Amino acid sequence: MTIQTNLTGLDLRAEIDRLRKERNAVILAHYYQKPEIQDLADFVGDSLDLSRKAQATDADVIAFCGVRFMAETAKILSPDKIVVLPDMAAGCSLEDSCPPEQFAEFRAQHPDHIALTYINCSTEVKALSDIIVTSSSAEQILAQIDPAQKIIFGPDRNLGGYLARKTGRDMLLWPGVCIVHEAFSETELLKLRTQHPDAPIAAHPECPAVILDHADYVGSTRGILEFARTVTSDTLIVATEPHIIHQMQKAMPDKTFIGAPGADGNCNCNICPYMALNTMEKLYLALRDLTPRVEIEEGLRLQAKKSLDAMLTLASGTVGKGDLGPRP
Repeated sequence: MTIQTNLTGLDLRAEIDRLRKERNAVILAHYYQKPEIQDLADFVGDSLDLSRKAQATDADVIAFCGVRFMAETAKILSPDKIVVLPDMAAGCSLEDSCPPEQFAEFRAQHPDHIALTYINCSTEVKALSDIIVTSSSAEQILAQIDPAQKIIFGPDRNLGGYLARKTGRDMLLWPGVCIVHEAFSETELLKLRTQHPDAPIAAHPECPAVILDHADYVGSTRGILEFARTVTSDTLIVATEPHIIHQMQKAMPDKTFIGAPGADGNCNCNICPYMALNTMEKLYLALRDLTPRVEIEEGLRLQAKKSLDAMLTLASGTVGKGDLGPRP
């Protein structure tokens, strides 16, 4: 069979739909993906939603349009599936901020602490953790942990700090940050609010406290989308990666959504460079060639799965406080 290497003139949407059927594939996409990828995905969601979909799918192939840790999570939860990522270079600054060997050393220094770890981390760090959380599940999970239990929270110090302030829990915070959410400018945000005094601000908890302090709502990407449906104002300022605005505009075409600005006054500086690596062309090739393929050594996968299973169980509220403690 001749394999076409020149994609010029190819109807990528039609070809992706054809391959999706032929491969019995499901396409999962995060809210931070480009609009054309969101529009063809079988499911668009946040990290918790996507984890649940990856675990429940009966597809043979999962094409994950997100970043590497998300595709690895899908493989951990569905090891019998072929999992492809359009661009394996789609990493994450939070993952990069938390090298497994350093995290292991930090854990060893605090043996009486459990590791409550944000899903934006490597498989190796998941394997060193007790419970994985997402921005939409972290508060619910934290509420189920005995107040006397000491906690390490990593790798996002902003999310951890927000949770500590909101719940009063004293946690040891790993010093990682998301480069996208760190780029928001308090000065420019206040200028924007002056221009739109009646517009609420919705912010992701990966933002620094100086941004969150001005927010009318703080929550996950899915939470921000749901908040947008409830506001009576016809304008909303959104402090997270701006591609989520595509879903808002589709669901609420009569409202105006404005991305929070960076230091240059432009919201486009806050586009995630890792998420942007995935393209229609790369998705087509991934489905055609079933590569780049995510592979995880089985022992490592099983260790990482324990912390993800804990997340999925706790997010459903089915574990009692007495069941939670440091790994032996």
